[in-house]
Amino acid sequence: MSERFAPLRPVLRIDFPPEDRLGRGKIMLLELIRETGSISAAGRAMDMSYRRAWLLVDALNRMFREPSVESQRGGKQGGGAMLTPFGETLIRRYREMEAKAKAAIADDLAWLEAVRDPDQANGPVSDRSPRT
Repeated sequence: MSERFAPLRPVLRIDFPPEDRLGRGKIMLLELIRETGSISAAGRAMDMSYRRAWLLVDALNRMFREPSVESQRGGKQGGGAMLTPFGETLIRRYREMEAKAKAAIADDLAWLEAVRDPDQANGPVSDRSPRT
């Protein structure tokens, strides 16, 4: 299915004033760290630099009382990173919140999908006159 015809989907982002945020990007980074055992590899999988990935992990670790990721330096295996039990719980709880939010607004999403302009699903049409 092309991105243009993709169904509508809510995106959950939680703001932690004054400037921190928790959303799908940070959660995906955590999931990839769990999968790869590496901040660098997780960042590459998301097409971001190691520095950017490390800064996001650092932000996550500062947002909560417990860290989400622990780094392991050097050694025979060359270091790496792993999720803490808190990091695992954070992923699970965030995914549960996403599912609850989607379920709570399912009827509204269906309505939006039903009234969605099919021409806009194919991209904007520049020569179309505005509706009155």
